[in-house]
Amino acid sequence: MRTPLTILIVMTSLGLASAAQADEACTVPMADWQPRAAVQQMAEAQGWTVRRIKIDDGCYEIKATDAQGRAIEAKVDPSTLAIMELEFED
Repeated sequence: MRTPLTILIVMTSLGLASAAQADEACTVPMADWQPRAAVQQMAEAQGWTVRRIKIDDGCYEIKATDAQGRAIEAKVDPSTLAIMELEFED
């Protein structure tokens, strides 16, 4: 009897976790966004050479190379310019 209940609890918690991960899109109103020039300055302050800045899922997405020459992709909150996700590309 405990096994089905345990399975139900685990399945429910996994569903909630995936729903929380799916909500990574930025939902900031455009009126509160920082300008692209500010995004460029933030990236350069990190030591990045910016190749492209675009909008994806309501966030700024930066494609750049870092000081070591590695290609990076960063997802940035448009109002605070906080880095939400950072990937190093091969």
